[in-house]
Amino acid sequence: MKKVSFAEFGGPDVLHLVDAEEPHAGPGHIRIAVRAAGVIPHDWRVREGQFQKVRPTEFPSGIGLDAAGVVDEVGEGVEGAEAGDQVFGRGSSTYAEFAVLSAWTRMPEGLTFEEAAGYPSPVETALRIIREVGVRPGQTLLVSGASGGVGSAVLQIARDRGIAVTGTAGAANQDYLRSLGARATTYGDGWTERVRRLGPVDAALDLAGSGVIRELVGLTGDPRKVISIADLEAPALGVRFSGVAGSLPDALAEASRLVSAGKLHIPVEKTYPLAEAAAAHIDSQAGHSRGRRVIVV
Repeated sequence: MKKVSFAEFGGPDVLHLVDAEEPHAGPGHIRIAVRAAGVIPHDWRVREGQFQKVRPTEFPSGIGLDAAGVVDEVGEGVEGAEAGDQVFGRGSSTYAEFAVLSAWTRMPEGLTFEEAAGYPSPVETALRIIREVGVRPGQTLLVSGASGGVGSAVLQIARDRGIAVTGTAGAANQDYLRSLGARATTYGDGWTERVRRLGPVDAALDLAGSGVIRELVGLTGDPRKVISIADLEAPALGVRFSGVAGSLPDALAEASRLVSAGKLHIPVEKTYPLAEAAAAHIDSQAGHSRGRRVIVV
C-alpha cells in the first residue's frame, strides 16, 4: 500500500510517499480502507519532534490521527462494526491507503468522507476545552483563532449550549465567524479594545498560539479562566495547557449527533492527494484556515 512516512524530524520536506506493509486490526480495533484523512496541527508538531520528550517517535514513522473510510477488517472483541461500514474516527498513520482505528463511529447520513475526516480531533478538543475552561450558559466565551477546525466546532457547540461567543480571526474570515453566530473582530493592534467593545468576557480559549496569553488573562481577569491548546509557554503565566485527549468514543458520538441534528458543520477548505501531504502541512502551519484541510486517498 501507499503511505506517507518520515525518517527524521524536520520541515514538510521530510514527508515522503512510500510503499509499506498493510497494517492489521488487533483486538478492539478495526481497519479501514481510508478515503480521507484529516490534517491537524498535531500532525506537523509530531513531524517537527515537538512531542519527542513525552511520546518518542520511532523511525521510519507514519503520520496522521483522523480518518474516514470503509471498514474492511474487524479485530477480536469488536462489536457493532462489520466490513462495509462507513465510519470516521481516530487511529494512527492515517495518511495511507489503509489504517487501523482505535475509536470510531458510523458516518451520519449525507456526510462525505472528506467532511467526516475533519471531525474527530477538532470535536474532541472543542468538547474538552469548553468543559475545562468552565464557561456556563449565559456567559461569554472568547475564542482566539476561531476560524479553524477546532474554533469552528467550539463556536457551534458553545452556542448550542447557550453560551455567547466572540471570535478573533483574520479579516477574510469575519463573515465566516458571524455565520457561526459569533461576534467577530480581527487580530492586530488594538484587538483587545475591540473585544471589550463587543462586551464582557467570562472565559477565553487560545487556539492559535499567537502569543496572546497575557491579553486573554487581562480580558478575563483570571488565568484559571483561560485555556490554551497551542502555546506551550502558557503554564508559565498560570494558564492551563490542554493537550491530553478525553473520551474519543463519547466525542465521536456527540459529533455524529450534532451533525445529524444540523447543529454542527465544519467546512473543508482544501483537499490534497496523498502525494501532496507536505503542501497540506505547509498550508496548515500558515494558519488563517476556514474549517479543515483534508488529504484524499
